[in-house]
Amino acid sequence: MAPATSPPTATAVPAGGAGPRRRRPARTRRATALGLALALLVLAVLASLAVGSRDVPLGTVLDALRGAGGGQDALVVRELRVPRTLLGVAVGAALGLAGALMQALTRNPLADPGLLGVNSGAAAAMVTAVGVLGVTSRLGLVWASMLGAALVAVVVYVLGSVGRGGATPVRLALAGTAVSAALTACTSAQVLLDQQTFDRFRFWQVGSLAGHDLGVFWQMLPFFAVGTALALSQARSLNALALGVDSGRALGAHVGRTRVLTALAVTLLCGAATATAGPVWFVGLAVPHVVRALTGPDQRWVLPLSVVLSPALLLLSDVLGRVVVRPGELEVSIVTALLGAPVLVALVRRRRLAQL
Repeated sequence: MAPATSPPTATAVPAGGAGPRRRRPARTRRATALGLALALLVLAVLASLAVGSRDVPLGTVLDALRGAGGGQDALVVRELRVPRTLLGVAVGAALGLAGALMQALTRNPLADPGLLGVNSGAAAAMVTAVGVLGVTSRLGLVWASMLGAALVAVVVYVLGSVGRGGATPVRLALAGTAVSAALTACTSAQVLLDQQTFDRFRFWQVGSLAGHDLGVFWQMLPFFAVGTALALSQARSLNALALGVDSGRALGAHVGRTRVLTALAVTLLCGAATATAGPVWFVGLAVPHVVRALTGPDQRWVLPLSVVLSPALLLLSDVLGRVVVRPGELEVSIVTALLGAPVLVALVRRRRLAQL
C-alpha cells in the first residue's frame, strides 16, 4: 500500500500579501480621479477667464495673466475675470468641503449648507447686521454671517436630535426646512421695512460671483484657508467615527474634539462663502456624492477631491450662466439650482439614502 500523503494545501499567503494587490487598483482609481478633477479645474479656470458676454482669445488671456497684454480684452481679464475666477475657486471649494464634512459628521446624505438652514442663518444675521447694527464693512458681514451660520447649525442639530432615534436624515432635513422658513420670514420682514437694507440684500440674495475685486478675495482668504486646514486635518477622525462612536473611541478618535473642530471648519467655510457670494445651492450636496462614487467613503480622499471638483462645478456653472442668455447672464446660484435639483431627486429616490 502506498504511504498516505497529506492532501495538497493552498499556498500560504502572508497577511499583508494580498492587501497591496487589492489596494493598488483602488489607489490607482483614486489617483486617476484626482488627476482628472485637477484637469477639469484647470479647464474651468481657463473657460472662466476666456468666456463671457465678450469672448477673449486664450492667447490674450495668457498674455494678460503675465502682464504683457494691453487693450480692453486684457483689462477685462485682469480687472473683472481674475477676481471672479479666484472667488469661484475659493467659494466652490468651501461649499463642497463643508458639504462633505456635514455629511460625514451627521452621517446624513442630505446634509448641505442650504438644506440644513445654514444659508438662511447667515442671511438673517447679515440682514440684522446691516439693518439693526449698521454694519457696512465686508469683514463685519463675514463675522455676522459666520455667527448666524453657527447658531442655526446648532439649533437644527438639537431639534433634529430630540426624541427617539436621534438625528436621522429626515428629522434633520425637516428641522432645517422649518428653521429656514422662520428665518426667511424674519429676513423678509426686515428687508421690507428698510429700503437701505433691501438695496444691499437684493443683490446678495441672488448668489453671484460678479461685482467683486481682488480686495474681497484677500479679505476672505484667511477664513477659507483656516477652514480648509481644519477640515482636512479631521479626515482620519471622521473615518473612525463612521464606524460608530464607541468604535471610533476604540480606534483613538477624540469624539468631542472632532465634532467641535469639524463644526468650526463648517462655520468658517459656510460663513465666508455665503458672505462673499450669497446663498449658492446644491454644490455642497451633489459633489460629495459624486466623489464617494469615484473614491469610496475614505475621507482622506473624499475631502481633498471635493476641494478640487467643487470649484470646477461652480466655475462651469458660472460660465454656462454667461453663455445661455447672452449678452446678459444668469447668476451662478440659479444655474447650480437647475443642475442640482435632479441630483436631489435622484438621491431621495435611492433606497439606501440613509446609509453613507
